[in-house]
Amino acid sequence: MAPREEEIRALLERAGQSHLLRFWGELGQAQRDALLEELALLDAEELGAHCRRAAEACAREQGPCPERLDGRMEPIPPEFLGSVRRSDRGTLERWEAEGLHQISRNKVGVLLLAGGQGTRLGVPYPKGMYDVGLPSRKTLYQIQAERICRVEQLAGEKFGTRCTVPWYIMTSEFTLGPTEKFFQEHNYFNLEKSNVVMFEQRMLPAVTFDGKVILEEKAKIAMAPDGNGGLYRALRDSKILEDMERRGVQYVHVYCVDNILVKMADPVFIGFCVVKGADCGAKVVEKAYPTEPVGVVCCVDGVYQVVEYSEISLETAQMRNPDGCLRYSAGNICNHFFTLGFLQAVAETFEPQLKLHVAVKKVPFVDEEGKPVKPLKPNGIKLEKFVFDVFRFSKKFVAFEVQREEEFSPLKNANIAEKDTPTTARRSLLSQHCRWALKAGARFVNSRGQRIPEKQSLSEDEEPPAVCEISPLVSYFGEGLEKYLKARDLQSPFLLDECRAEALTKPE
Repeated sequence: MAPREEEIRALLERAGQSHLLRFWGELGQAQRDALLEELALLDAEELGAHCRRAAEACAREQGPCPERLDGRMEPIPPEFLGSVRRSDRGTLERWEAEGLHQISRNKVGVLLLAGGQGTRLGVPYPKGMYDVGLPSRKTLYQIQAERICRVEQLAGEKFGTRCTVPWYIMTSEFTLGPTEKFFQEHNYFNLEKSNVVMFEQRMLPAVTFDGKVILEEKAKIAMAPDGNGGLYRALRDSKILEDMERRGVQYVHVYCVDNILVKMADPVFIGFCVVKGADCGAKVVEKAYPTEPVGVVCCVDGVYQVVEYSEISLETAQMRNPDGCLRYSAGNICNHFFTLGFLQAVAETFEPQLKLHVAVKKVPFVDEEGKPVKPLKPNGIKLEKFVFDVFRFSKKFVAFEVQREEEFSPLKNANIAEKDTPTTARRSLLSQHCRWALKAGARFVNSRGQRIPEKQSLSEDEEPPAVCEISPLVSYFGEGLEKYLKARDLQSPFLLDECRAEALTKPE
């Protein structure tokens, strides 16, 4: 027996996972080398502990109903909750100016969570590469890259500097290669390659209900990303925190890839958090209705966390304030602010304390005879950590409420679903841009030149009265459109890109 094989066998025996080599005699040399390479990355103690934790956590979650948190909860105190809707224009402008000031000083970075595959969306590539069917055919990655370009421009113009917002992209084993290739093929969407930094989160073995690692193939372990909370270990292991420190980044905006309305390095949010002296912040949207299945940001036993709908009673979910608003209304949308110091503290000290969440999944495997099986019901456990579970370590936590129709429309499901689909994402963006154009003084006409009636508000399942797309390179969040659109008749569909914008400002 070769020394390396002997070492791996001993590792697996210590971890109680010797079954991973049960097909060893049937493998060719290349398969053996690949399997040994995969197993060599695993630490025996860590592997054994991971399998025990997975089985124990699953048993707990499938046991009696979890303890309700109703009596231990309090809503976010007003002094720690900002709001776009409830703040006056002057206050919002001050927060925005502070955010742009920090961007102009190269103090702000954005960090994209892009480790998940497009499985629910029904595509074999990362969600950021998805085209929802806009007139421009832009993908989520392109839209986000162009918003970075525009916010850099806005900050530079306001403070007379050239500035950079570095873009950190956390991928996984599944998404790193395709994402790198996509960015290369598109010339990094005109961003400096050195300012787009990709890194990988860890992969963890999927485990059976009795604590055994699942073999996906005779020579391959079933692995899965460790959840978006794997961010903190990945920041440390990939030396991303060192890169941020070297660049002088002090504030980091973290978000998920699938929100088509995300404001990259949002100056208002950044400014609010900086003015409040926060080390950790969360954007929230008002829950649409009491039983909407979203986590709520609140205070439990004196510390901030996200409470899932299943952890509270219907009575608590339905509680209302004197003004009629839900008492627990701050819906979490995975959109966060962190100081670099806070991220360093989490990565160095608090990360091992993060809660492990159980995802019970259908995991393909090989049976005792080595035949591939695609299970019809869940057969395995994937352990995940969540990015928001660090709120409790914050010394100064704040939340910032934004308007759902302006800032949150996730792309999660294929069009056969009722919500969070390519259709709803496209509709959200086009409705927003239609509102921007009308506010700037534009009028929409159809192909016969007839005026299209304006609508003050639209329901979520209603198409906008006109199709209008505005490039992020022209306007970040609706600003500056009057010079292009005021008192103009625009024929639907209308696309305002840089070339069209330039043409509209030329004398006729």
